[in-house]
Amino acid sequence: MIRQLEPSYIVLEAELSDHSNELKGDRRKRSTRMASEKVETIVAGNYMEMERAGNGGGEAAGGGDEAGEAGRTGGKAALSSLFWHGGSAYDAWFSCASNQVAQVLLTLPYSFSQLGMASGIVFQLFYGLMGSWTAYLISVLYVEYRTRKEREKVDFRNHVIQWFEVLDGLLGKHWRNMGLFFNCTFLLFGSVIQLIACASNIYYINDKYDKRTWTYIFGACCATTVFIPSFHNYRIWSFLGLLMTTYTAWYLTIAAIAHGQVEGVTHSGPKKMVLYFTGATNILYTFGGHAVTVEIMHAMWKPQKFKHIYLLATLYVLTLTLPSASAVYWAFGDTLLDHSNAFSLLPRTAFRDAAVVLMLIHQFITFGFACTPLYFVWEKLLGVHHEASPAIRAAARLPVVLPIWFLAVIFPFFGPINSTVGSLLVSFTVYVIPAVAHVAVFAPAAARESAVERPPRGVGGWAGMFAVNCFVVAWVLVVGFGFGGWASTVNFVRQVDTFGLFTKCYQCPPKH
Repeated sequence: MIRQLEPSYIVLEAELSDHSNELKGDRRKRSTRMASEKVETIVAGNYMEMERAGNGGGEAAGGGDEAGEAGRTGGKAALSSLFWHGGSAYDAWFSCASNQVAQVLLTLPYSFSQLGMASGIVFQLFYGLMGSWTAYLISVLYVEYRTRKEREKVDFRNHVIQWFEVLDGLLGKHWRNMGLFFNCTFLLFGSVIQLIACASNIYYINDKYDKRTWTYIFGACCATTVFIPSFHNYRIWSFLGLLMTTYTAWYLTIAAIAHGQVEGVTHSGPKKMVLYFTGATNILYTFGGHAVTVEIMHAMWKPQKFKHIYLLATLYVLTLTLPSASAVYWAFGDTLLDHSNAFSLLPRTAFRDAAVVLMLIHQFITFGFACTPLYFVWEKLLGVHHEASPAIRAAARLPVVLPIWFLAVIFPFFGPINSTVGSLLVSFTVYVIPAVAHVAVFAPAAARESAVERPPRGVGGWAGMFAVNCFVVAWVLVVGFGFGGWASTVNFVRQVDTFGLFTKCYQCPPKH
């Protein structure tokens, strides 16, 4: 009986052994797969390499002086983390929302007078959605680039990735040169616009000096942004900046409604194609403020979370721009055609003066946002980007401010310059180049199969994504760059002919 059971026992033992080996093999595969997924997660953008606030004093465990020193260091680190050293998704949202609206909030009523109420609202919604889409494309390309470089063991701890480097790594030097030219030129003129806006705004509460003199003064003030190291250090500024634009937007809305319509108000827009497409490109510029998207992403602890942030920031910005522009245009109508700054038509009150001061501070912040990527490019050119000394980097950055200062004095045309920059620079920098680059990167089947970020649901996969990109490129080239470039250039030349270069006080009311 025992001999009869022995073969069965041997067979059963063999089966159990095989099953055990299979389980061990499954565990090994599962462990390998989990490790692989973990590596992929880190590679795909879960980057914890940045400096962590609070690490400095946490190791001291002794008593007496050591404990006191640890407490002081820990308190300093906590304060730095609270106000200075940011990298969360919330910081990125505040940066995007604060940087997106800026001084253009004051020129949107002027655009409504050129477009008419219906077109103004439609273009804001349309370009807001389009801008969010191309910001998403930029974030996808950034994560793809960084993933590939991380797999090659490239270390970015002391290096800020920029848009032209993403294009270089994914598509080559010709794309890099094109991205570098358009991005730097746009950011240069974006900084110029902030200086012009500062001079235009301060004049409405202090006309002791003309606008050109105020440009000199604020140029010196804005030069202090050379001391802000990177976008990590804009935490408190981004938060305050958004509060300032929120106050200003609702002040414009409430003040216009309380003021009521001026006597004999007319709303005849659109009257001319030149004015219509000039207004449209100003709105294109409004929602094309993501030339600093890559730098903001790089400052995040987890850049892969950025993909929805710009859309959420745009939705909030629309709650500011739509009511304020509509209300001011309703109250003043065609009068805005000769007043590109909304402050110029509202009566002087304590609330208006507060709005002016807050916008001045915000424009200083936005100047820093626009200039910081230029500082990085200049540092890399001089070879001091990895320099540890803040004083050396600040000194190296100063020459960047000088051409901005000079151009703001030459072209002080608040309003028209927004449309010109929007049509000729923003159209390519933040709409055409990201859309075409995305198609070029993921056109090969192998690139689509290994892509870190898959197409979002609802767009129809890769084919649908490419179709949306082609629509964006065609629309912006024809309407934004084509018609918009023609209209804004004609309008800009008219300003030069009317007021001249180096004009002391653009659109200043006559003094009594």
